[in-house]
Amino acid sequence: MAAAGLAAADLWALQTGRRQQVRVNARAAAAALRSSRYLQINGEKPAEDPEKITGFYQLRDGRWMYLHCNFPNLRDRNLAVLGAPKQREAVAAAVATRDGLELENAIISAGGIGSLVRSEEEWLELPQMHAVAGLPLLEIIKIGEAPARPLPGGSRPLSGVRVLDLTRVLAGPACARTLAEHGADVLRVTREDLADFGLMDFDTNVGKLSTHIDLRNAGEAETMRSLIRDCDVFSQSYRPGTLARRGLSPEALAELRPGIVYVTLNAWGHEGPWRERRGYDTIVQAANGMAWQPDGQRPAFLPYAAQDYVVGYLLAYGTMVALGRRVREGGSWLVRASLAGAGQWIRQHGLLDPSQYAHLPAELPPEELQSLLMHHDSPVGRITHLAPVVQMSETKTRWMRPSVPRGFHQPVWPARE
Repeated sequence: MAAAGLAAADLWALQTGRRQQVRVNARAAAAALRSSRYLQINGEKPAEDPEKITGFYQLRDGRWMYLHCNFPNLRDRNLAVLGAPKQREAVAAAVATRDGLELENAIISAGGIGSLVRSEEEWLELPQMHAVAGLPLLEIIKIGEAPARPLPGGSRPLSGVRVLDLTRVLAGPACARTLAEHGADVLRVTREDLADFGLMDFDTNVGKLSTHIDLRNAGEAETMRSLIRDCDVFSQSYRPGTLARRGLSPEALAELRPGIVYVTLNAWGHEGPWRERRGYDTIVQAANGMAWQPDGQRPAFLPYAAQDYVVGYLLAYGTMVALGRRVREGGSWLVRASLAGAGQWIRQHGLLDPSQYAHLPAELPPEELQSLLMHHDSPVGRITHLAPVVQMSETKTRWMRPSVPRGFHQPVWPARE
């Protein structure tokens, strides 16, 4: 988070010649790593699905399987492999008859998503771990030539910078939300029939415009290309190759919009046998040992989506560094990172002994938490959420727009400041 703030300060200095101080409250930053937990709409937290299938299930040999069923299409594929109805008890009974690797492979082959819960030692033996370990945490790569281009200019570091946000769930949306904190015009693009994160999206969508575009429709695909021609940043988190098949690869966009910054995130990295697999923070935690508990105990995730948010802030940092390079030397740029890469980086910092944190409370004191929250009115009511964590001495971090439902706006850019 501090690095992203420093990158914003560097862009401000490029425009004005003035430096500014960047401050981060570490306790607020800790809360931000589980930001969606604090979301309220009209004073109420979004309700959990009472029929939620997502979770850990015990296998035939006593080990554990994690099934990600938050999206209906993926849930239905998982259930089809198990031959089970949408009932937790039936799913548990079906998983209890299967072996872990066999079930994981069957689910992946069927286009579903799940993971055998592995120990760290098992993860360290996998070819995918070695592929991830050989990649940088963050890459910023020049992918095309373009003349040097100054920033649009305005009252904040990213004023007038246009960002197309084709991301879902947490990491990608958190990246774009961070850019909006510093003044960027962010247009989130979804498709009406695609499943989303539900009400939790109102947390990561603050500060953004939101529209629907269906790339299967020729007219709407041309609308997308028109938006790209006038954008500065294109951010996406679909599986590798998904958008390339629609003509939206990094190389294609560098030709369509010379000087573009193309930001891409995937689960497992762009190399290795799992590079095209689906994945979310929880799936990666299940696979890389983070969720493992000794002696056959029920697995447990970290109390925050560490990989998601670390990658989100990291990609925001990389985006602003690439924009700075565009000012100084020109070019089109690719910025990429992965959840598994973030997990590798986090794990390299080692573990605390449980005695070092056993006495600590599970949550910030209520009065401290209240000081970190803010409120705004939106089309769905009064939204309560965490305020920006990074504090800038000259250009205050803030969001200019309320969080809105998906598809709320027309697919057009607003006038620049």
